[in-house]
Amino acid sequence: MSYMAASSLLLLLFFSGSPIQILGLGVGINYGQIANNLPSPSRVAYLLKSLNISRVKLYDADLNVLLAFSHTNVDFIIGLGNEYLPNMTDPIKARNWLQQRVQPHLPQTRITCITMGNEVFKTYDHQLWSNLLPAMQTVYNALVDLGLDKQVTVTSAHSLDILSISFPPSAGSFRQDLGEYLHGILNFHAEVKSPFLINAYPYFAYKDNPNEVPLDYVLFQSNQGTVDPITNLKYDNMLYAQVDAVYSAIKAMGHTDIEVRISETGWPSRGDDDEAGATPENAGLYNGNLLKRIEEKQSTPAKPNVPVDIYVFALFNENLKPGPASERNYGLYYPNGTPVYNIGVQGYLPGMVYTSPSTKIALSVVSNVLFLVIAYLIFA
Repeated sequence: MSYMAASSLLLLLFFSGSPIQILGLGVGINYGQIANNLPSPSRVAYLLKSLNISRVKLYDADLNVLLAFSHTNVDFIIGLGNEYLPNMTDPIKARNWLQQRVQPHLPQTRITCITMGNEVFKTYDHQLWSNLLPAMQTVYNALVDLGLDKQVTVTSAHSLDILSISFPPSAGSFRQDLGEYLHGILNFHAEVKSPFLINAYPYFAYKDNPNEVPLDYVLFQSNQGTVDPITNLKYDNMLYAQVDAVYSAIKAMGHTDIEVRISETGWPSRGDDDEAGATPENAGLYNGNLLKRIEEKQSTPAKPNVPVDIYVFALFNENLKPGPASERNYGLYYPNGTPVYNIGVQGYLPGMVYTSPSTKIALSVVSNVLFLVIAYLIFA
C-alpha cells in the first residue's frame, strides 16, 4: 500500500466512525510511574489530549513529564514524597526546591498544586506527622516570597484511615490520636483556601467484608441504598458517604469553609486469591459509572451545591509496585495504550519508533500515518 493510499484510508476510517473517541471528561487522572514499561511522557501527552483530560496528578515533580506537557493546557498537581518533608521545613531548602523544580516550568506548564507527602498518617511515623504541617507552611511561605501563591496552592492527601467513624456520614470523626495534628492542618487550609484531599477506595471496604458490603452499593449500581438515621439523607453509593463523613469530621473540628476533594479513587482489575472483587468487570463498572456521575456534576447528599471533584487512580497498570497483585492493576490502560476494560472511552497512544543498527523504522506505515493524522487533528 502506498503512503498516499494508506493516508486516504486512515482519513476515511477516522471520519467515518473509527474507535478513537475524543471526549470531554471532567475528571482528573493519577499518572503513577512505578513501572519499567511505560510509554514516554510525550506519548502520554497525546493520549490524554485525545481523551480531553486536562487535569493530571503526579507523585513527584518529574522533569520529563513537566517538559512533555509544556503548552498543553493541562493542570498539574505535583508531589513531594514523604521523605522530603523534613527538608521542606527549612525555608532555604523549600525555596531552592521551588526555584529548581517548579518555577522554571511556569507558566508554560500549568502547575496548580503541590501535595506535601502522601498518606502521611498511615505511616505511624510520629516525626513525619510532626513535620507535615511545618513543611506545608514553609513551602507555602516560599511560594508567597516568589510571587507564586496565586498560581500554586499547597495541600496533602490523606487515607481514610484518619477517620475513627465513617458511618453514618453525619457522625464522621477523626481519630483522637491525630487531633492535634489535623487541627493545625485544617487551620492552614482555611487560611490559604486550599482543599483537603482524601484517597477514598470503596473497594477496600468490599474486599475486607464481601459478605456484608453490597457490591452494587460500592459500584454505583442500582440498589436500595442506606439512610443516615441522624440527617435522614439517603446514600446510593459508598464513595459519597465517605466524602460526607470527612466533611462531618472537619465540621466537628470547627470548620465549614474547607472543600473536600478526592485525590485518588479506583478499582483494581486483578488481584490475589484473597482480594475479593478485583476483576475487569467490576473495575469497568466502578470507573464507568463514576465517570457518568462526574459528567453529570453530581454532588453528595450533605453538600448538594458542591460537585464532587475526583482524580481517578490510575492511568496505567504499574508493574513494579510492591504489595498484593491489585496494587499493580489499577490502570485504565496497559502500558501499550490498550484499554484494560471498556468504559466507553478510548484514546490514542502514538506508536513507538524502534532503532535498528542501520536505521530507525516505524512499526508500520499505517502507524506513522495515523500518528500524523491524529497529531494534526489534536494540535492544529
